[in-house]
Amino acid sequence: MRLPSLLTRLILAAAVAAVAAPAAARTVYRCVRDGTVSLATAPEPGSKCEAKQIDDNAVQTPNLWGSMGVFSGTLYEREQDGKRVYSTRNLPGSRVFLKFTAVTPPGEPAHEGLGNVGTPQLKPFAADFRAAAKATGVEDAWLRAVAHAESGFDAAAVSPKGAQGVMQLMPEVVADYGVDDPFDARQSIHAGARHLRALLRRYGNDRTLALAAYNAGIGTVQRYGGVPPYAETQAYIAKVQALHARYREAMGFRVERPAQ
Repeated sequence: MRLPSLLTRLILAAAVAAVAAPAAARTVYRCVRDGTVSLATAPEPGSKCEAKQIDDNAVQTPNLWGSMGVFSGTLYEREQDGKRVYSTRNLPGSRVFLKFTAVTPPGEPAHEGLGNVGTPQLKPFAADFRAAAKATGVEDAWLRAVAHAESGFDAAAVSPKGAQGVMQLMPEVVADYGVDDPFDARQSIHAGARHLRALLRRYGNDRTLALAAYNAGIGTVQRYGGVPPYAETQAYIAKVQALHARYREAMGFRVERPAQ
């Protein structure tokens, strides 16, 4: 059984547990909010949800995520309108029902990054980051946070997925931006900045989606309708976001505050 179908089965099992009467089919809701997809046994408040009818006796359940994939996350339980409901999104009042973990499917470029969250490093390739930020309009602190998460500023870094250099560029990105040597720090930083600028434009300056695409690929973000449910991608985004806040503070940027 394909694992996306397995996760759908978990949702169905929760639905069966939540009702007393047997039924030949169950309804599973595919809900989208803030660029992320969840599955639920009832429409989620604040999400755009589409109902899917699933036959309890089907040999193979449909893939409601949108493509083949393997997942890591939590199924939550909560009360809604006097009923017990289940969702893969942690909404107010939710409690953990069960956890599921797996790895990203073979062939996907998604990765957690080689660098670790730590003290900002302002000296490595400082002139190149400033020049790339000025040329592309992509914030210097964000570029450094991405480089820190990707390679830890190691110009010779190679990831298990084949990404190379300071900005961990995949071969297709190297080709797209005319990089002669992906291990040359200047070329890597400028190409990474140009790629991030293109992604920001594509996703309306949504940094989360831009990071998801930088990490897992534009096609993956398109297939899932947002951030893919890969443990590596989600860990990577959280790492860059934490580093970005530290670099902004270290570089004297104005602290960003949530919109009111």
